[in-house]
Amino acid sequence: MPGHPPPLSRRTLLTGAAALAGATLAAASPALARAPMRGTPAPGFYRFRLGAFELTVVSDGPLALGAPKDDLLIGLSGEAFAKVLADNFLPADMQLDQNVLVVNTGERLVLFDTGLGSARTMGPHSGRLPANLAAAGIAPADIDAVVLTHAHPDHCFGLVADDGSRVFPNAQVHLAQADLDFWTDQGKLGDDGLKWMIEGARRHLLPYRDRMVFVRDGAEVLPGIRAIAAPGHTVGHTVYMITSDGKALLNAGDLGHHHVLSPERPRLAFAFDTDGARAVESRLRLYDMLATDRIPFVGYHFPWPGVGHVGRHGDAFRYYPAPMRTVL
Repeated sequence: MPGHPPPLSRRTLLTGAAALAGATLAAASPALARAPMRGTPAPGFYRFRLGAFELTVVSDGPLALGAPKDDLLIGLSGEAFAKVLADNFLPADMQLDQNVLVVNTGERLVLFDTGLGSARTMGPHSGRLPANLAAAGIAPADIDAVVLTHAHPDHCFGLVADDGSRVFPNAQVHLAQADLDFWTDQGKLGDDGLKWMIEGARRHLLPYRDRMVFVRDGAEVLPGIRAIAAPGHTVGHTVYMITSDGKALLNAGDLGHHHVLSPERPRLAFAFDTDGARAVESRLRLYDMLATDRIPFVGYHFPWPGVGHVGRHGDAFRYYPAPMRTVL
């Protein structure tokens, strides 16, 4: 119609808004506030409640796995693995988080697994547990119990400092005897593939031998914490059900390693499993329980902080990360 301005397009609106903002800033002041870049991430801890218990996930930093290789998950090509990563907007160079769980029951302070310590065999960014515990206000000397899911390097190599001292001087160490026997067996030192793991396990576990407590399937490890045998990834791999005031959460250890492929293709064994078939059986059994009973869990290697659910998806499962809360 004559006398009416032409309709405004989205491009015109955005261009006009940008020009107006620039003119306003220029008129207000020729100088803009500046601050140096910090170059450091936020402290790696996340705290939440489970009934009367206070839970804190503390990061030991990520492990670098590099580009997917054939049979990292047995039967899956590196090319197929890379496609899954791309389809899920994940980087081609894989990283696995290390989500260390601390449970404060009000009577006990319990640490589940200890990270990789000072070892740099899986990239330069691990070994952050001590700094992140400090940021979370947790002193290693206050830890009453270290509860190990298994004795792989990224779970127990944080027990002893480089000078040979105990990192957790007042803690008892709880683990399956089968894992202690397997990973401290001197007879395996002749196996080049296992040698560094055996040497490291001996260095980190044996200094606690006088205060070691062996866990049993179904038994209460500490009040509110029950062991559930989940063998396969290692001979004694154990997960732990934590309950308080009718609320439950599973500390799932290495029941699954990848948040997409482990639930969605749960029948694929992992290259580092001691017994892949048993690991698959344990994963299917416990994922089924988690989905049926709608129990949340912490996945040690799932994306930070690793808290979420698995639900059924066809003949497999799907991972649903829990929303992070900013209040307790």
